[in-house]
Amino acid sequence: MIRNEMERKVILFIAMSLDGYIATKENSIDFLSMVEQEGEDYGYADFVKSVDTVIIGRKTYEKVIEMGYEYPHSDKDVYIMTRTERPPIGRFKFHIGNIPRLVQELKARPGKNIYCDGGSEIANELMKNNLIDEFVISIIPVLLGDGIRLFNDGRPMQALKLITSKHFDSGLMQLHYKLAKN
Repeated sequence: MIRNEMERKVILFIAMSLDGYIATKENSIDFLSMVEQEGEDYGYADFVKSVDTVIIGRKTYEKVIEMGYEYPHSDKDVYIMTRTERPPIGRFKFHIGNIPRLVQELKARPGKNIYCDGGSEIANELMKNNLIDEFVISIIPVLLGDGIRLFNDGRPMQALKLITSKHFDSGLMQLHYKLAKN
């Protein structure tokens, strides 16, 4: 499928352990703190400026709230994927329908890029439907051994092209890929 370069892109911006986990079995993401350094956001602030829409799974959204944080993207259209119907809260919409159809509709609208904020169920559903255009994956220098995988089985093969790779003093390695053109 050839894509129009002006089309909105869906970008997965996420961190994982070296062995491919985004959280422990207990759904903890505490391992992310091992690379926290004052003044270093690993390109997140600049990335967030490039998006106006966020897609996130309910479990990931609730994990952020459970940690005592206000969800940071209240200035954007946020679609929270859920199986339970709920009324919208401001710009936060709870979506119970077909995720690929929603993303195709969002991509057809004018605007900035679309941020896939996780979790793995949402990311894998979008990958199964070839709807993630770019992947920005920060690899945390830890082997968790078990947990919630970023990449699940059952997806089609997708060839990627490396855009950039960056190594940080914390040991974090950030890889930025885009889908290779067919």
